[in-house]
Amino acid sequence: MNDHLRLAAEFPATDAAEWRKMVDAALKGAAFEKRLVSQTYDGLKVQPLYPRAAGVQPVAGRPLATAWKVMQRVDHPEAKAANKQALLDLENGATGLTLVMAGSVNANGYGLDASPDTLERVLDGVELDAGITIDFDLGRQTPTAVQNFAALVKARGTAPGTVDLRAGIDPIGGFAASGATPKPWTELSKSFAGMVRELADQGFAGPFAVANGRIIHNAGGSEAQELSFAIASALDYLRALEASGVPLDAALGMIYFRLAADADEFISLAKFRSLRKLWARVEAACGLAPKPAYVAAETAWRMMTKRDPDVNLLRMTVAVAAAGLGGADSIVALPHTLALGLPDAFARRVARNTQLVLLEESNLAKVSDPAAGSGAIEALTGDMCAAAWSQLQAIEKAGGVFAALEAGFIQKNVASVRAARQLAIARRKDTLVGTSDYPNLGEKLPAVLDVAPVALAKDGTASIEPLPRMRLAEPFEALRDKSDAMLAKSGARPRIFLATLGKLADFTPRAMFARNFYEAGGIEALGNDGFKDEAAMIAAFKASGAALACLCGSDAAYADQAAAAAKALTSTGAIVHLAGRPGELEAALTDAGVKSFVFMGCDVLSTLQATHDSLVRP
Repeated sequence: MNDHLRLAAEFPATDAAEWRKMVDAALKGAAFEKRLVSQTYDGLKVQPLYPRAAGVQPVAGRPLATAWKVMQRVDHPEAKAANKQALLDLENGATGLTLVMAGSVNANGYGLDASPDTLERVLDGVELDAGITIDFDLGRQTPTAVQNFAALVKARGTAPGTVDLRAGIDPIGGFAASGATPKPWTELSKSFAGMVRELADQGFAGPFAVANGRIIHNAGGSEAQELSFAIASALDYLRALEASGVPLDAALGMIYFRLAADADEFISLAKFRSLRKLWARVEAACGLAPKPAYVAAETAWRMMTKRDPDVNLLRMTVAVAAAGLGGADSIVALPHTLALGLPDAFARRVARNTQLVLLEESNLAKVSDPAAGSGAIEALTGDMCAAAWSQLQAIEKAGGVFAALEAGFIQKNVASVRAARQLAIARRKDTLVGTSDYPNLGEKLPAVLDVAPVALAKDGTASIEPLPRMRLAEPFEALRDKSDAMLAKSGARPRIFLATLGKLADFTPRAMFARNFYEAGGIEALGNDGFKDEAAMIAAFKASGAALACLCGSDAAYADQAAAAAKALTSTGAIVHLAGRPGELEAALTDAGVKSFVFMGCDVLSTLQATHDSLVRP
């Protein structure tokens, strides 16, 4: 052994109890659970430190040292342009195409129509038997897309078994997302099974039916809710296929999964591992030897932002890494400008190259289940599996996923988590960099393609409450839109004057906090280097033309000057806020005219909304 390898042995051994003693000393009486133990939206506790997990086996998934499929969306509604996109992607590293059909869950108002002519033109020059994965993202308005694709394969004389097809058939997901269904499940399950069997009889290898947890994620649901919905959907598909005469082991191979991956890296990684463990348990319950299911990933829609969309690149990179390390077989990286419109060639190239860099330069696919044995990831995976299984049992008790949707059971549970998530965003407990934190009012938004959205026929009458598709940034973006509208109309944004007290070094922290706070809502903060006295501050406020002022200073400055400054500002007609918790000064400051206190942990969104309302003049 080299001398430098003995370094660790030279330090005295320690244990968890000794570590905890040192932590408690550092916390100085603060509660360990409150400060260092976090919780997921499923209530799972995440500890700050875990021992190595012993005696665990890697989760069986993507074959060893095999790269995941680099999928690219094909969603341009003009067939010629879509074909150009597809060929460019395949020539530059993509190994699969996701055909996004008009009206599908993530079509964003664009997508392809299902006609045979469109599919033929979009796939012109694409060698379907060259190992390229074709994955369909279907909409309720495009139910014939897969059959038309099968006809195209036959017309080309291509053997169906040589085509790597993921058909994306998902009537349960369509029902959950739209709230409408053409038939009750007793009938729909038969037509579903017939469609799957038809593809199998033609010689396609499959899988064909997708259990789509992404719908729950889009609606703001938790990890366990997404997993339980996906497994419950797969179970109903399994039953439908078995009832149609498909042997159980063959039926298992006809089903695959689709999950969302977001910027919470370890949570997403554990979620993908959990899905495989849960499905293996289902396979074992069926009396079959578990075989790894095909798991497709898509970076999360709900984390995408319109404002400062370049930050979406960072979120996307983390999400791709999490899905890849979690064992996803294929990954779709949503282009970073997707929330703004139809992405251009640059945004598509970056989405593609993000995956290629992680695969070819970072070698993320070289190790099978690299998180195996990690105490933290193993514990999180186990807890997530237990939570998801419990929720799956509740869905099964309700009669299965279709019946649970009809009863509103799933929607109610997801709505509860969505409300908690939205509150955390409003309070900036969960942050969106560039939107709720560190906004840039002077940003220039990137270009997107000037393509009109697709006009679709009305999607039937909803018989249940559909699961919504939301982005967490939307409430803050709505305030920024108000600000932009005011700027376009009057030449100026709503503004807030930072009424600084004391020395520059004393007021700078709270002045920076206030600027970040208000500009997240599109309210421009007018800063300064301080004032020699109160009269100079009042004169500067009057000259600013602002209707709103925010006092910024140290606690000591507030005790000495804040009440008098608030009264002086109020006498000029100002609406006065104060940055920081008022503490014992609250009554005096309120009496002096302070209307609102802004601080870490307050409801940022409601405060900004009220501030916008207060600035509206008849």
